[in-house]
Amino acid sequence: MCSADQHRRDSDPRLSIADNGVAFDPLRFSPLLLTALFSSTRVERRTAEELQDGMRELGRMETEAQRLPSLRASHRTERGNRSAGPKDAADEIDVSANGKGIKDPLKMVWRRGFIRLVLVSAIVWMLLILFALLFHLWSCHSSISFLSALCKKDSKVLGILDTMGLTTKQQHRCPIPLMDDPDAIVIPKRTPDAIPKFLKYVLEDDQGNANEKSQPLFGGHQSWKQRENSFKLNTTMKVHCGFMKNGGAEMDAVDVKYAKKCRFVVASGIFDGYDTPHQPSNISLRSRKLFCFLMVVDEVSLDFIKQNVTVREDSDGGKWVGIWRLVTLHHPPYDEPRRNGKVPKILTHRLFPQAQYSIWIDGKMELIVDPLLILERYLWRGKHTFAIACHKHHRSIYEEADAIKRRKRYARPLIDLHMKIYRYEGMELWSPKKRTISDVPEGAVIIREHTAMTNLFGCLWFNEVNLFTPRDQLSFGYVVYRLEEFKFFMFPNCEYNSLFMLHRHTREHSSVVEWVKSLDEFKGNKTGLKESRGGLGLWTPYPGDLNSVQLPSVERTSPAG
Repeated sequence: MCSADQHRRDSDPRLSIADNGVAFDPLRFSPLLLTALFSSTRVERRTAEELQDGMRELGRMETEAQRLPSLRASHRTERGNRSAGPKDAADEIDVSANGKGIKDPLKMVWRRGFIRLVLVSAIVWMLLILFALLFHLWSCHSSISFLSALCKKDSKVLGILDTMGLTTKQQHRCPIPLMDDPDAIVIPKRTPDAIPKFLKYVLEDDQGNANEKSQPLFGGHQSWKQRENSFKLNTTMKVHCGFMKNGGAEMDAVDVKYAKKCRFVVASGIFDGYDTPHQPSNISLRSRKLFCFLMVVDEVSLDFIKQNVTVREDSDGGKWVGIWRLVTLHHPPYDEPRRNGKVPKILTHRLFPQAQYSIWIDGKMELIVDPLLILERYLWRGKHTFAIACHKHHRSIYEEADAIKRRKRYARPLIDLHMKIYRYEGMELWSPKKRTISDVPEGAVIIREHTAMTNLFGCLWFNEVNLFTPRDQLSFGYVVYRLEEFKFFMFPNCEYNSLFMLHRHTREHSSVVEWVKSLDEFKGNKTGLKESRGGLGLWTPYPGDLNSVQLPSVERTSPAG
C-alpha cells in the first residue's frame, strides 16, 4: 500500500510533502494560499539573482584593484601619447564582447622592455664616458711616465674639464699668514754684509775704441769679459749698474732731496702714459708715517696723469696724487718704454740709495696689504733679504720664452738668440733637483732689504736686461743660476695675487718690434725696429759658437701660459 502511494506521489507532479509527511494536492488549496506560495518563489529567485550580481560586482572590483597600479603607471605614458591619434589608441586597445577596452599585455610588456633597454643603455653609456674622462684626468696628473704621455694637456677635453671645475687648479688667491696688528711689529736690526762687503758702481762709460766715440749709454758699454767677471764674488766689487754719467734718467733736485729721508719705500712706476696711480688701501697710520710711497714716471706719463687725475703741488714743489709722491725721470734712457720701466723696478737701490727696505709694485696694481705686514711676513719672519713670487704656470725660462714668442711680447728671433746665449753658458731646464722652486718669477712684486748682496743681484739682473731683451723674467733665473751664493724666498703665487688688486691699463702697450719674425727685418734698421741704446749685446759678436746650440723643446703647460 505504501509503495503504491509512493509511486502515485512521484508520478504526479501536483503532489508534495506536507510538514507531517501527509500527501496533498496543491489544487485543493485556496487561491490565497497559492498566491502566497508563488510570491515566495519569486522572492527567492530575485534574491539569488541579486546575490549573483553582487558576486559579479565584487569580482569586477577585485580585478580593478589588481589592475590599478599598472593603470597608474601607464596613465603618465598615455598623457604624452595623446597626440599619437586614434589609430595608435586603437592598436593598443582590444574591444571585448562587453564593450570595455583592455590593453594588450604583449604590447605592454614589449613597450616596457624597450624603455628599460633604452634607459639601461643610456646609463651604461654615460658611465663609460665618465670613466674615460676620469681616466684622462688621472693620466694628466699621474707621475707614471707612460700614463702622463697619454695626456694631451692642451686638448679640448681637458679644457672642458677645467671649465666644469673637475681638474685640480692652482688656487688664484689664498690667505696670507699676516700678523694682526702692524703696531705690534718689532723692526729687527739690519742684516750684516758678508760677501760682498763693499759694493761700488761703474759711473764713467768706457766706450772702448776711442775712434768710435758715441753717446754715453745709461747701462754703459759692458764687454763680455766685464760681464763674466761680475759674477765672481769678492769682498770688494765694482760692477756696472746703470746711471752712467750723462746716460739719462735724471731726477729733479726736489725729488732727490725728498728721497734722501726715505728709509722704507713703496715704489711703483708708470711709463709711456698707459696708467694713472692707484691708491693703496688698508694702510695703517704707522705705515703712513714710516713709508715713502714713490711713483716714478716719465714726462709723457706726468702729462697724462695731470690730464686725468688731480695732481697737487706742495710748498717745496713736490707733486702728489693722493698718497703717492710723483718722481719724474727726465731723458728716458731707452727707446723701448718696457725697458725704461725696469730702471725703478730693478735698480730701486740706485734710485733711492738711502732706502733700507723697499717694496716694488707694478703701476697697474693697487696694494691692499699694509707694507709693514708685508715686510714682516716675507723678510723678517724667515730672516730673508729678498722675496719674490713664483710664476703661476712656468718653472723654466725656456717655457717662459716660448710663451713670450707665442703671445708676441717681443721679437721672436731676439728671444731665441737670448736663450741660445743662456743655453751655451750652461742654463738648464728647471727640475726639482734645482735649489729653487722655480726659475721664473712673477716680477710685479719685489720685496727686499737693501744689502750688498741684494744690491749686487739687482745690478747683475739689470745688466742682463740692458744687454739682451727687456723680458726680465727670462734673465732672473739665469742670474740666480750664476750667483749661487744669492739666497732668496720665493713665495706661493696665490699669496702674490692676494697682495693687490689688478686694474686694466688705460691703453695696452704695444711695439712693432714685438711682431718681428726674422732677423732680416732688422737689416739696415730702415724700419726703426733696432734699438739704439738697449739690447746691444744681441748685436755684439758673441765669443762662442751659437750656431751649434739647440734650444730644448718645451711643452706648453697651460692654455693661459
